[in-house]
Amino acid sequence: MADALDTEWAVRWMRETARVVAENRVLLINLDRVIGDADHGENLDRGFTAVVAKLDSSEAPETPAAVLKLVAMTLMSTVGGAAGPLYGTAFLRAATSLGDAAEIDPNAAAAMIRAARDGIVARGKAEIGDKTMVDAWTPATESAETAAQAGATAPEVLTAAANAAHAGAGATEPLIARKGRASYLGERSAGHQDPGAVSTAFILQAAAETARELFA
Repeated sequence: MADALDTEWAVRWMRETARVVAENRVLLINLDRVIGDADHGENLDRGFTAVVAKLDSSEAPETPAAVLKLVAMTLMSTVGGAAGPLYGTAFLRAATSLGDAAEIDPNAAAAMIRAARDGIVARGKAEIGDKTMVDAWTPATESAETAAQAGATAPEVLTAAANAAHAGAGATEPLIARKGRASYLGERSAGHQDPGAVSTAFILQAAAETARELFA
């Protein structure tokens, strides 16, 4: 299928995510320092570095879902704090949604993002407006589904998701946190973007950029 995403794309997505997270590690640390434990950037950098090492040392996964399952297991075992379980659950649910398919069409891409988002909500019990990564994942999900229904290609679906995630992350700045460690700060949590929402935007940005590059 033209413009369908495959295992090569999934591997490229993870390698690009590791690069983007490493590049923005200090930014994520600083965002987390003011409203959290200051470990979000360090934890994610360690996790995705481990993902790349696992991809380099293992037999190549045969399906996109196999790549995402490897990511989930690696993040759960290497990332501390809330990010490990949340992102691990997200990638595991995303993998489950894809099943054994060799290719990801636009509708499957949108469903993958929704599955990841629903996994995060189920694990963290957060809602839109709580100033968490859900504030990036929810608009990303809605935009991906709208794009798919409008006949967008899979790369276009991911681009819509990434753009919405960045907007969602920006929109967390004035919010007062109602979940996680940031909620302890009350009104002092306002004025800062949520680090999990920002890292979500980076991860989905990497998905979109690698998809576009494959079909450039």
